[in-house]
Amino acid sequence: MSEVQSGTQPAAAPGRTHKSRSELGQILHGVARDPLGLMGLIIVGTIVFCAIFAVWIVPYDPVAMNIKDRLQGPSAAHLLGTDQLGRDTFSRVVMGGQVALKVALPAVFGAMAIGLTLGMIAGYGPKWLDNLLMLFFDTIRSFPTVMFALAVVALVGPSLQTVVFVVMATSIPTYGRVARTQTLTLRNSEFILAERSMGASMTRILGVHMLPNIVGVLAVLAAMDIPTVIALEAGLSFLGLGVKPPTPSWGALLKDGYSLIRQTPWLVVGGGLPIILATLGFTFLGESLRDVVDPKLRKQR
Repeated sequence: MSEVQSGTQPAAAPGRTHKSRSELGQILHGVARDPLGLMGLIIVGTIVFCAIFAVWIVPYDPVAMNIKDRLQGPSAAHLLGTDQLGRDTFSRVVMGGQVALKVALPAVFGAMAIGLTLGMIAGYGPKWLDNLLMLFFDTIRSFPTVMFALAVVALVGPSLQTVVFVVMATSIPTYGRVARTQTLTLRNSEFILAERSMGASMTRILGVHMLPNIVGVLAVLAAMDIPTVIALEAGLSFLGLGVKPPTPSWGALLKDGYSLIRQTPWLVVGGGLPIILATLGFTFLGESLRDVVDPKLRKQR
């Protein structure tokens, strides 16, 4: 019996990998077939592309000052004009997208990984551990996100790492609760009971059998949360509590544009339009992913 098991387990791994790749391809194909999903893919892809290759895209140094060219309107030399210090607004918008994703992606996926792990342990572990982790989630969620961010920034100072920590810490309970609910639903399923009867360990059950059935739901939630995180980072930068100047940020552009709205509207456009596009893109992508992952939701709408 042990020889049969040892012979079949290595052969199953490539099949599982091939299946996961084909499922990923089917998900992307399903998203691309939806007009809103395709639009979301294009917008998100453009933002990510510009963030990755920002250094080669920007025509000017985003922090270099040129006072004689201050507050210029759009032109061939400056596509979105210049700010009060003569810095090219288009260059600062592109580099600001890099800052936004540097905050949003690590914070969201870090929170998802931690919340997923704690949520599965809470849903599958003993009752006392479940109660302890739920108390931990409720304690974190009892603090308003903005007030918690203001308190942390006041203690350690504004920085990119501070914003990432605040967003990650406040987002863990959301992913943990969803993962716990999904785990409680799956723990009495026939395939899980069969694995337990065969003596499978808790680590194998959670990592091999439950994880693939839960991660899709959390990925949809993560896609929905990324624009929220981008807006939070912009809001903190608008208040002067985000990334330190002169680092380009969409929130900092909005702050400068608000104070100079009577002289030029292009700073507000440069700071606000990327946030709107990012919100629409990730929202469209998340809704399309939700319909592909769970087709029942499409029928209910």
